[in-house]
Amino acid sequence: MEALSINPRTLWLKRILTLIVGVAIWHLPIPWDITPDAWHLFAIFITAIVAVLLEALSIFTASIIGLVAAVMLRVLTPEQAYSGFSESFILLILAAFLVAKGVIKSGLGRRIAFMLIQRFGKSTLNLGYCIVITDTIIGPTIPSNTARSGIMYPITHALSLDTGSLPTPDARNRTGTYLMMTYIAGQTISSALWLTGMAANPVGAGIGAQFGVNMSFGNWFFVASVPCFIALAIIPWILYKLFPPEYKHTPEAPKMARKGLEEMGPMSTKEWIMGATFLGMILLWAFSPVLNINLAIVAFLGLAILILANVYTLNDIREGGGDALETYVWFAILYMMSTALNDMGFMKILGEQLATYIGGYNWVTVYVFLIVLYIVIHYLFVSQTAHLLALYAVFLQVAVSAGVPAALMAFMLAFSTNLFAVITPQASSSNILFVGSGFLPSKEIYKQGAVITVLNTVIFLLATPWIMWASTIF
Repeated sequence: MEALSINPRTLWLKRILTLIVGVAIWHLPIPWDITPDAWHLFAIFITAIVAVLLEALSIFTASIIGLVAAVMLRVLTPEQAYSGFSESFILLILAAFLVAKGVIKSGLGRRIAFMLIQRFGKSTLNLGYCIVITDTIIGPTIPSNTARSGIMYPITHALSLDTGSLPTPDARNRTGTYLMMTYIAGQTISSALWLTGMAANPVGAGIGAQFGVNMSFGNWFFVASVPCFIALAIIPWILYKLFPPEYKHTPEAPKMARKGLEEMGPMSTKEWIMGATFLGMILLWAFSPVLNINLAIVAFLGLAILILANVYTLNDIREGGGDALETYVWFAILYMMSTALNDMGFMKILGEQLATYIGGYNWVTVYVFLIVLYIVIHYLFVSQTAHLLALYAVFLQVAVSAGVPAALMAFMLAFSTNLFAVITPQASSSNILFVGSGFLPSKEIYKQGAVITVLNTVIFLLATPWIMWASTIF
């Protein structure tokens, strides 16, 4: 994770400003029917986010302080405060992070990276498209975008290292920042393209069915295809132009990759074990709904096999597991706060109150306003699924009551649950491995993530005529 490197005086001024913001929000009059505990937790949560945005604190430190404040100020009980650490999908992130390090340590990640560089490595832009296309292809078979990120992270990490980047402030922007950001930005679209591309998609389809909307696998893909393919074609290029990597052209890279593969020689025993384990994990993840297997257990099974086979040792975990633990802690805390706000009714009340301001407008205005609002509100969430569960049905009902076609709104809200996945570092659990890589400072994700979120939103809103027509075909 990135360290804060700011003038000490400036740093403390930012910290004091953050504290003032938090205290001010805490003491504001509580609006609507929000409970005092919900409002105070909101104040703590927003203060932590502001601290990260201002670079007053690292995201890890801000989360720890937020946890302490929530318990010490009696906003949450200790049991509520620690609940995030037992969540299955957060444990999946921890295990996947360690397995990904095994892919790197075994040499398999480097070998795959060399093979990709040999074929596509003449430019960083080509590599960006390569990783996005790969994720899109495996999207329908892996029903968890977090699990897919566990597959793609070690490959993207190795690509970054072997094209001259390092996870340090002076070397990460050579290629690494671009490749890491391109992957998580591209995954917002690969997840939206397939009904099985993200865990919350079928939940949205189930809610849509209650409004008479058919959101089957084939129908979902047909409706999503046009805006998704446009976005997939544009995203790597936009990031390349607006936030260019220092190393754009690497004409010598394919030759270096061939030389690297020759030096590595045939696949080692550890690589074969790592490859077989990784393939087994992918298959179990792909068929987990049929086999009724927990995703986190699959990751821990893979980690156990790697340790037993001495591919990834306990010493490796002790020496290199710090980033994994740090990421696990801060994400668990922020997820817990977001979930607690939802459980306290804060999100539902906010959505309902904001929806009351749209009465009297034509349905097109209501439609655009609600979609934009649904996306922007994700700044307050640390889970795509929690966001959907809290607001999807509320927004869909408000839209239908205002005359918005049910099928159009149902699909757009479901797509939007994927489109905002890079609006913050913690906006999706699938981001977390990449955030913890050292190549993506939190501030950079807020900046580039905002650009990608706006781009995604504009593309899908402009595709409204297609979505309206396509959603009525089946």
